[in-house]
Amino acid sequence: MPHVTRGLRVAVTAAAAATLVVGVVTSTAAAQPSTARAGIAGTHPAWATTSARLSSQPVTSGTVTARVFLAGQDPAALASYATAVSTPGNAMYGHYLTPAQVMARYGPTRAQVSAVSSWLTGAGLTVTTVKDEMGGYVAVQGSVQAAAHAFGVTFGTFRGPDRQADRAPEQTASAPAGVAGDVLTVTGLDTATHKMTPADTLPPPGPNYWAAPPCSQYYGQKIAVNEPSAYGAKQPWTNCGYTPRQIRGAYGVTQSRTTGKGVTVAVVDAYASPTMLSDANQYAKVTGDKPFAAGQYTQDLASVFTNTAPDQCDAAGWYGEQTLDVEAVHGMAPDAHVVYVGAASCTDQDFGDALALIVDNHLASIVSNSWGEPADDSSEIPEYDEIFQAGAAEGIGFFFSSGDNGYENPAEDPGSDMQQADFPPESPYVTSVGGTSLAIGKHNNYEFETSWGTELDPLAVSTSGNHRSWQHTPPGVYPDSYDGSSGGGVSFEFAQPAYQKGVVPNKLATALPNGSTATKPMRVEPDVSALADASTGILEGETVLQPNGTTLAFSLSRTGGTSVSCPVFAGIEADAEQAAGHPLGFANPAIYQRYRTSAFRDVTDHPFGSRHLAEVRTNYTDPSTKKGPLLTFLRTLGIDGEGAAALPAVKGYDDATGVGSPARYIQSFRR
Repeated sequence: MPHVTRGLRVAVTAAAAATLVVGVVTSTAAAQPSTARAGIAGTHPAWATTSARLSSQPVTSGTVTARVFLAGQDPAALASYATAVSTPGNAMYGHYLTPAQVMARYGPTRAQVSAVSSWLTGAGLTVTTVKDEMGGYVAVQGSVQAAAHAFGVTFGTFRGPDRQADRAPEQTASAPAGVAGDVLTVTGLDTATHKMTPADTLPPPGPNYWAAPPCSQYYGQKIAVNEPSAYGAKQPWTNCGYTPRQIRGAYGVTQSRTTGKGVTVAVVDAYASPTMLSDANQYAKVTGDKPFAAGQYTQDLASVFTNTAPDQCDAAGWYGEQTLDVEAVHGMAPDAHVVYVGAASCTDQDFGDALALIVDNHLASIVSNSWGEPADDSSEIPEYDEIFQAGAAEGIGFFFSSGDNGYENPAEDPGSDMQQADFPPESPYVTSVGGTSLAIGKHNNYEFETSWGTELDPLAVSTSGNHRSWQHTPPGVYPDSYDGSSGGGVSFEFAQPAYQKGVVPNKLATALPNGSTATKPMRVEPDVSALADASTGILEGETVLQPNGTTLAFSLSRTGGTSVSCPVFAGIEADAEQAAGHPLGFANPAIYQRYRTSAFRDVTDHPFGSRHLAEVRTNYTDPSTKKGPLLTFLRTLGIDGEGAAALPAVKGYDDATGVGSPARYIQSFRR
């Protein structure tokens, strides 16, 4: 199963037929036994193609460890209920269920568990674990031969997304017709993942990213008068990192007088920084806010962490992500309760378990997730969407970063094998949060935004040292000058949800990532946006390794990515929930109903006409040790990819910034 990547510094059911393309059960082209069988969605990896085949010989030896996810009693009814309770104006709006009610109505039954277990054991597999809640599954283990018999497949060897020789089924897996309706999907049939190894302790924090001077406290405070001009003017120095107070002012939180009081936000990441709470409290103090009160922050962690090594999930590399997410949510909603949920590793399976834990126990009404992966790498799409639908039925809203590599074009993200959107943010049952470059003025006032998409142009100095210019004609040379951008785009998998109709232009919604035209509109992301560009980014505080390479201490840094925009918007959603006086649940229907109102600012790449906007920034040659010489760059804003990978921010809805960034979003829910 593929690894999920963090956004920092980087189901599918019949009732959803009006909104989704994929189904729980599909037909299969594989040769099947004489008894009637039906295909299981999502079980033939998209990367297991003829061109990726590494051997003509079938795989007949080895062990398979798989999870057979249970479809529950009535997947169609669950999808329908999730939509109804989330749509303002619907008679069922806000009539949320408890976890027990969701389980009783839609969860897997004992009869389903028994039927699926009997099928699997009858084929020679051993049942190792049964989870009979939402997100339920029957886990099995056995030989490759037994798995081939159980699922009606043959296994081959392919070059997987991890660039290794991986085993994978050569066909879509199937189940006997009598139990096929009880099966949502199956994972573990392929080996495209690093081997999980238990870890008793987590590694220490890594080094800091030290922001080099000069920099500004607010946009335009300092102008780079001694650096070359660009676009007909001297450009401002980048800012040092905005504080939560500045962001609250720019996005209308301060004016709303809300603090998220009475609301609980869950933050989901892999692993858990050992200094998360103390770092968040120290950060609040140095940025002029109040730390968490006693009991306001809690944690729910996996019992054992796995895959922690640097060449696996790199546990220490997630500490900055976790800390940023917690600090950003607390910064936007200082009185909200925050529960941090730490997944056992960065795999689909472990993140799915973390999300199911939240739904099965209703740990929060808002969930912030700063992670995702190219859609064709995901192994649990049907299972994730069942969890999202169950959460919507309970009044839980899931928010996801849209990604930090634009349209996941291989030219911009070497980890992607084709141009595509990301999952989970492309799911119709989550809110995808895109990124912007945000200018905040001296008085915490909003000045402008563009989509987050940055191209670099380094400073060139003549041999005499007298003539200084930018190395290329600004903005630079694409893709060599590309330096990250907000994710988005059109889904291959999911049809247009009802809430996007009349908002997302059909020309955009039918323009598939491979250049072809869909026969009907598809799901487009993101839905909303907020600041993400590291050059107009946020200040973060974390216990990190100091430049001497031995000492650990709390330090500040400037960071960015849609790992900023997602928790920022999740915190603002907590404020909106306080203003409304009731849970808002799955947010998208309400968000799109507020399109073209004062709730959002429309974001374009050229807010002041056709001219480009830019900043000047210096970096240390080695940012982890503050070692120079300093490197100077012109950073042109508002270029989210180019050519086929372009996600332009234009007037109205676009696939770079969605419906826009928050303005009077909180006030629009005021009772």
